[in-house]
Amino acid sequence: MRIFTVTPSCRRPVRRGGVRHAISTTLACGLLLAGATACDQGAERKISGAPGAASAYPGQAVGRRLPGVGDRMWDQVPAATGQVVVVYGEHEDSPDGLAVLYQKRDSTWVRTASWPAHNGRRGWTEDHRIDDEHTPVGVFTLTDAGGTLADPGSRLRYWYDDNAYATMLPLEQAHAHDFDYVIAIDYNRLKGAPPFDWSRPEGVERGGGIWLHTDHGDGTSACVTVPESGMKTLLRTLDPAQYPVVVMGDRAHLAS
Repeated sequence: MRIFTVTPSCRRPVRRGGVRHAISTTLACGLLLAGATACDQGAERKISGAPGAASAYPGQAVGRRLPGVGDRMWDQVPAATGQVVVVYGEHEDSPDGLAVLYQKRDSTWVRTASWPAHNGRRGWTEDHRIDDEHTPVGVFTLTDAGGTLADPGSRLRYWYDDNAYATMLPLEQAHAHDFDYVIAIDYNRLKGAPPFDWSRPEGVERGGGIWLHTDHGDGTSACVTVPESGMKTLLRTLDPAQYPVVVMGDRAHLAS
């Protein structure tokens, strides 16, 4: 059990009996954590729009191309990739979307799972900056995972450290489980480093610390969130040997 208390000087939670990591809270998920809202564990809901719609069933073969992904985005998916998480944002200014896991079987892509998702509370951008509350549009590799809970069977390298993640949580109880499970999205980060590593190869102003993590029912500061069940499925399914990537953006950007 983790017990948190509040220190008046910085208003960050600290786990009693633990060693506190000196990590700047202003960078997690490209965010200012004082006002952070990110996450949900609700049931799957209907999302409008044909490509990636929630009504499609798991195990459905979708062909040699991923639905709703146009040439510009498709050309960025490595030829060796056999697993793709597509995040279909409802529209450019919306924090709501749908995350769909596709896996390649022979030369055919198959939809194997989907979940309601949230992204930046101000929507999407192709020019993400720290604290802009937009999620970056693009294609990014998925190479590292971790969380405040023990490894549930992740195929990706899993960095467990309940104290390191706990220092990044805001005070609101609704966020207590945000970082139970995370998968680092390789935007402005060093591959092979823990998700909570603060190196920013393209500069701090470009933001970073953008993850797939546990959802709590609202928009985020830049991360993408899915229910806990979805995070467990992704952790147990995404295989480094399949070079998994996330393709994410609002539907209009995805289709371009």
